[in-house]
Amino acid sequence: MSVVRFGVSLETEIMSELDEYVNVNRFPNRSQAIRSLVEKYGVEKKWQCDNEVAGAIVVVYNHHKRDINTKLNDIQHHHQPLILSVQHVHLDHENCLETIAVKGKAKELTQLADKIITLKGVHHGKLVMTRT
Repeated sequence: MSVVRFGVSLETEIMSELDEYVNVNRFPNRSQAIRSLVEKYGVEKKWQCDNEVAGAIVVVYNHHKRDINTKLNDIQHHHQPLILSVQHVHLDHENCLETIAVKGKAKELTQLADKIITLKGVHHGKLVMTRT
């Protein structure tokens, strides 16, 4: 891939925010940070267009909550064509973390994540998507 150089003019406050973004994310330079932001924009645009994407649904839940394991399994089996793999980790006596690798239309993955994340007993959940 060829690289194109260009100049950018920013207000002082926005430049400060960019520099903070570079530092917080440990980018080697501003160009890498801008590249990352443009990529993120492209991925989000694909979500809105309901393109084919890949990603992960990450949830932390209390496995002692009544029927949560059954409900999680039922949802995953019902949406099996979207699910590539599942990793289950025991965090402590009560809490588990599942990472569900997924691939499909952005809208379908969002709906699947919403079903899982809103289950009673799920403490936290997040869907992360990227282009395929």
